[in-house]
Amino acid sequence: MTAPPYPGRASRNRGQFTESHCVTRAKTTMIRVCVAGAAGWAGSALSLGIKAAADLQMVAGISREHAGKHLGSVLGVDGLEAPLFATAEEALGTRPDVFVEYTKPDVAKAHILAALRAGSAVVVGTSGLTNEDYAEINAVSIENERGVLAAGNFAITAVLAQKFSEIAARYVPNWEIIDYAHAGKQDVPSGTVRELITRLSRVGESAVAVSPDSLKGPAEARGARMDGSQVHSVRLPGYVISFESLFGLPDQRLAIRHDSGSSAAPYVDGALLAIRRVRDLAGLHRGLDSVMEF
Repeated sequence: MTAPPYPGRASRNRGQFTESHCVTRAKTTMIRVCVAGAAGWAGSALSLGIKAAADLQMVAGISREHAGKHLGSVLGVDGLEAPLFATAEEALGTRPDVFVEYTKPDVAKAHILAALRAGSAVVVGTSGLTNEDYAEINAVSIENERGVLAAGNFAITAVLAQKFSEIAARYVPNWEIIDYAHAGKQDVPSGTVRELITRLSRVGESAVAVSPDSLKGPAEARGARMDGSQVHSVRLPGYVISFESLFGLPDQRLAIRHDSGSSAAPYVDGALLAIRRVRDLAGLHRGLDSVMEF
C-alpha cells in the first residue's frame, strides 16, 4: 500500500479525508516539546531555538550517547534543563505536546508511532522514510487523532524552491532533478528531493525525449526514474543539502536551485513554525508549505 503523498486533513466526524477540516484543541500557554536527536547537528540548533521561544518549553530530549544528563550540560548552555533519555518510551513519559523526530531512518518510524500512540503530535525532519512508512504513520495518526507534519527540509528557501518547481512543472513538461549532498550521506536521493519528486508527481510525469531502450551506453548515466522524474544524486565533500530543478523548452531554460550552508540555522525557523502549527492538523501532511500561506 502506498500512502497518498499529500492527504487531506482527516475529519473525525466523517472518518474520512477532507481538504478543509482542522482539529481544534484547547492549548496550554506553553507548548511542551521533546526532540529526538536533541544533541545532534540539527536537533541541537532546534533545541536552542525552542529555548529562546517564549511560547515553547523543551521538556525532554533523546540521545543514547548522553542519556541521564541534562541537555544544557551537553551543549554548554545555561538554563536548558531538559533531561536526556535513551529511548522514546522514556522521553514520552514527560508528556510532550509535540514530538520532533530528528534522528535516523532506521529508528524514526518507531519513534513516530510511539509518540502518536502516547498522544503527541509529531514533526518529522528525518529523511529516508518511504511512502510505505508514511502510509503506516498516516493510519496511526488518524487512529489517534493527532497530526504529523513531515518535511524533507525546513529551510524556508528550500520550501519556496519546491513550491516554485511545482508551479513550473504545470507549464514546462520537460524537467530533471539534480540532488547534491555531502559525501557521507547514504540515502539517495535526499529527503528534500524525495519530497520534491512527490510534489512533481502530483502535476504529472516529465517528458522523456529518448527512451531507456534507445540509449547508447550505460542507462545508469541518465540517472534514476522516480515517480515520473529523472533524478541524479551527487555525493561529494563540500555540499550539505542542495538541489536543482532543471526545466527546458526549445530555446529556453529554467533552473531553480536551493543551496544550504554548513550550519543548521536555516532549518530552525521552519521547524519552529511546524511545532506551532502541527497540533492544528490531523493525519499526515507532507511539506512545510502545508502550514504556510501563499
